[in-house]
Amino acid sequence: MGGNPQQATQLSVPVLTIDGPGGAGKGTISRLAAESLGWHYLDSGALYRVTGLAARRSGVAFDDESALAELARHLDIRFDAGASDRVWLSGVDVSTQIRGEDAGADASVVAALPPVRDALLARQQAFRQAPGLVADGRDMGTVVFPDAVVKVFLTASAEERTNRRYKQLIAKGIDVNIGDLLNEIEQRDARDSQRAVAPLRPAEDAQIIDTTGIGIEQVLEKVLILMRASVPG
Repeated sequence: MGGNPQQATQLSVPVLTIDGPGGAGKGTISRLAAESLGWHYLDSGALYRVTGLAARRSGVAFDDESALAELARHLDIRFDAGASDRVWLSGVDVSTQIRGEDAGADASVVAALPPVRDALLARQQAFRQAPGLVADGRDMGTVVFPDAVVKVFLTASAEERTNRRYKQLIAKGIDVNIGDLLNEIEQRDARDSQRAVAPLRPAEDAQIIDTTGIGIEQVLEKVLILMRASVPG
């Protein structure tokens, strides 16, 4: 009758969600915001990327929804503490492997499967710990944390996002053709926005920020101003 005190406590923890398409700046802004606020950080996309990688390594077919869901439910995944983007799968650092465009395409495929999303939902919500959480993804404000105190949706032109991803990948030593990259980003946008389950779209109460031609510092300041107005102190 009285409910679950632990669950009630967890639900009182404030959440900032930052959603948007690939290359809009979600990861960078989310990590910097979490660092600035002293909050925890959830890179939800990494969960789907690792699921895709684990499926390929385990020989699980991408059309075997039940097997993929079971794999996702029992992933041995660990994130670095703090603002780092290091990710481990079964004790092995897979940070580089999951940041490539192939891994992003695999993530988009498995993320469209309802059983996989259901399997990862509770894992994502478990990141909600005091003093607060910054959650980065595509459905953080619409599905995973619909009660977030601030919801941000970052966007940018496909060309701008392609140029950003190109520079990121080249800097990491990953060889990529910019024309192919633009095509992949446009295909993923279409797949993510048209999928039947949790399609990519802003929450009704989200603040939309177009980051085209805007620097990281300016975008971060816009987000922090929204946070200061909603979570005083």
